[in-house]
Amino acid sequence: MQHLLGRARWDADAVREDVREDVLEHLHDEGARLVVDETGDVKKGTHTVGVQRQYTGTAGRIENAQVAVYLVYAGLPRVRGGGPGAVHPALLDARPRSLPSRGPGRGHVFATKPGLAARMIVRFLDVAHRARWVAM
Repeated sequence: MQHLLGRARWDADAVREDVREDVLEHLHDEGARLVVDETGDVKKGTHTVGVQRQYTGTAGRIENAQVAVYLVYAGLPRVRGGGPGAVHPALLDARPRSLPSRGPGRGHVFATKPGLAARMIVRFLDVAHRARWVAM
Protein backbone atom coordinates (compact mmCIF):
# COMPACT_ATOMS: atom_id res chain seq x y z
CA MET A 1 0.00 0.00 0.00
CA GLN A 2 2.87 2.40 0.81
CA HIS A 3 4.33 1.78 -2.65
CA LEU A 4 0.96 2.47 -4.30
CA LEU A 5 0.41 5.70 -2.39
CA GLY A 6 3.95 7.05 -2.36
CA ARG A 7 5.99 5.73 -5.24
CA ALA A 8 3.86 4.02 -7.87
CA ARG A 9 3.26 5.78 -11.18
CA TRP A 10 -0.23 5.49 -12.59
CA ASP A 11 -2.54 7.40 -14.87
CA ALA A 12 -5.30 9.07 -12.82
CA ASP A 13 -7.47 9.62 -15.91
CA ALA A 14 -7.29 5.94 -16.86
CA VAL A 15 -8.17 4.92 -13.29
CA ARG A 16 -11.12 7.34 -13.33
CA GLU A 17 -12.37 5.80 -16.59
CA ASP A 18 -12.03 2.25 -15.21
CA VAL A 19 -13.96 3.20 -12.07
CA ARG A 20 -16.67 4.89 -14.15
CA GLU A 21 -17.11 1.75 -16.27
CA ASP A 22 -17.28 -0.48 -13.15
CA VAL A 23 -19.86 1.82 -11.55
CA LEU A 24 -22.03 1.80 -14.65
CA GLU A 25 -21.71 -1.95 -15.09
CA HIS A 26 -22.83 -2.70 -11.53
CA LEU A 27 -25.12 0.24 -10.68
CA HIS A 28 -26.56 1.02 -14.12
CA ASP A 29 -29.97 2.66 -14.05
CA GLU A 30 -31.82 4.29 -16.98
CA GLY A 31 -33.20 6.87 -14.55
CA ALA A 32 -29.83 7.70 -13.00
CA ARG A 33 -29.04 11.19 -11.85
CA LEU A 34 -25.74 13.04 -11.77
CA VAL A 35 -24.99 15.12 -8.70
CA VAL A 36 -22.37 17.87 -8.72
CA ASP A 37 -21.00 19.08 -5.41
CA GLU A 38 -18.03 21.08 -4.25
CA THR A 39 -16.22 20.99 -1.00
CA GLY A 40 -13.15 22.51 0.54
CA ASP A 41 -10.56 20.70 2.57
CA VAL A 42 -8.40 22.79 4.90
CA LYS A 43 -4.73 21.94 4.31
CA LYS A 44 -1.62 22.82 6.33
CA GLY A 45 1.00 22.50 3.57
CA THR A 46 1.27 23.63 -0.02
CA HIS A 47 2.27 20.43 -1.84
CA THR A 48 -1.23 19.12 -2.60
CA VAL A 49 -2.57 20.16 -6.02
CA GLY A 50 -4.72 23.30 -5.84
CA VAL A 51 -3.89 24.27 -2.26
CA GLN A 52 -3.89 28.02 -1.72
CA ARG A 53 -5.48 30.66 0.47
CA GLN A 54 -9.14 30.77 -0.56
CA TYR A 55 -12.63 30.81 0.87
CA THR A 56 -13.91 27.41 1.91
CA GLY A 57 -17.31 26.76 3.42
CA THR A 58 -15.77 23.97 5.47
CA ALA A 59 -13.98 26.58 7.58
CA GLY A 60 -16.42 29.44 6.90
CA ARG A 61 -13.56 31.80 6.04
CA ILE A 62 -10.44 32.21 3.90
CA GLU A 63 -7.97 29.45 4.77
CA ASN A 64 -5.18 27.48 3.18
CA ALA A 65 -7.40 24.93 1.44
CA GLN A 66 -8.06 22.80 -1.59
CA VAL A 67 -11.48 23.34 -3.18
CA ALA A 68 -12.67 20.61 -5.54
CA VAL A 69 -15.75 19.81 -7.59
CA TYR A 70 -17.13 16.25 -7.55
CA LEU A 71 -19.41 14.38 -9.96
CA VAL A 72 -21.45 11.58 -8.41
CA TYR A 73 -23.61 8.96 -10.15
CA ALA A 74 -26.84 8.27 -8.27
CA GLY A 75 -28.54 5.15 -9.56
CA LEU A 76 -31.85 3.96 -8.20
CA PRO A 77 -31.78 0.17 -8.66
CA ARG A 78 -35.02 -1.77 -8.44
CA VAL A 79 -35.63 -4.34 -5.74
CA ARG A 80 -37.62 -7.54 -6.11
CA GLY A 81 -41.26 -6.67 -6.61
CA GLY A 82 -40.53 -3.66 -8.84
CA GLY A 83 -40.33 -0.91 -6.21
CA PRO A 84 -37.44 1.51 -5.93
CA GLY A 85 -34.48 0.35 -3.91
CA ALA A 86 -31.87 2.28 -2.00
CA VAL A 87 -29.91 4.99 -3.80
CA HIS A 88 -26.42 3.82 -4.74
CA PRO A 89 -24.17 6.87 -5.13
CA ALA A 90 -20.70 6.47 -6.60
CA LEU A 91 -17.96 9.01 -7.27
CA LEU A 92 -17.26 9.38 -10.99
CA ASP A 93 -14.93 12.37 -11.18
CA ALA A 94 -13.24 15.05 -9.07
CA ARG A 95 -11.28 18.13 -10.06
CA PRO A 96 -9.50 20.76 -7.95
CA ARG A 97 -10.31 24.38 -8.89
CA SER A 98 -6.66 25.28 -9.26
CA LEU A 99 -3.99 23.27 -11.06
CA PRO A 100 -0.28 23.98 -11.44
CA SER A 101 0.47 25.51 -14.83
CA ARG A 102 2.96 23.86 -17.15
CA GLY A 103 3.53 27.07 -19.07
CA PRO A 104 5.81 30.08 -18.59
CA GLY A 105 5.82 31.53 -15.08
CA ARG A 106 4.60 28.24 -13.59
CA GLY A 107 1.61 29.82 -11.82
CA HIS A 108 -1.80 28.25 -11.38
CA VAL A 109 -4.61 27.76 -13.87
CA PHE A 110 -8.00 28.49 -12.30
CA ALA A 111 -11.35 27.10 -13.31
CA THR A 112 -14.80 28.08 -12.12
CA LYS A 113 -16.92 25.51 -10.33
CA PRO A 114 -19.62 25.57 -13.08
CA GLY A 115 -16.89 25.22 -15.74
CA LEU A 116 -15.39 22.18 -14.03
CA ALA A 117 -18.85 20.66 -13.56
CA ALA A 118 -19.71 21.19 -17.23
CA ARG A 119 -16.48 19.50 -18.37
CA MET A 120 -17.08 16.50 -16.11
CA ILE A 121 -20.69 16.12 -17.29
CA VAL A 122 -19.70 16.43 -20.96
CA ARG A 123 -16.92 13.84 -20.46
CA PHE A 124 -19.50 11.46 -18.94
CA LEU A 125 -21.99 12.00 -21.79
CA ASP A 126 -19.31 11.85 -24.52
CA VAL A 127 -18.66 8.18 -23.80
CA ALA A 128 -22.28 7.31 -24.59
CA HIS A 129 -23.63 7.36 -21.06
CA ARG A 130 -26.90 8.98 -20.10
CA ALA A 131 -28.40 10.61 -17.07
CA ARG A 132 -31.99 11.68 -16.57
CA TRP A 133 -31.00 14.97 -14.93
CA VAL A 134 -28.22 16.77 -13.07
CA ALA A 135 -28.44 18.33 -9.61
CA MET A 136 -25.94 20.88 -8.37
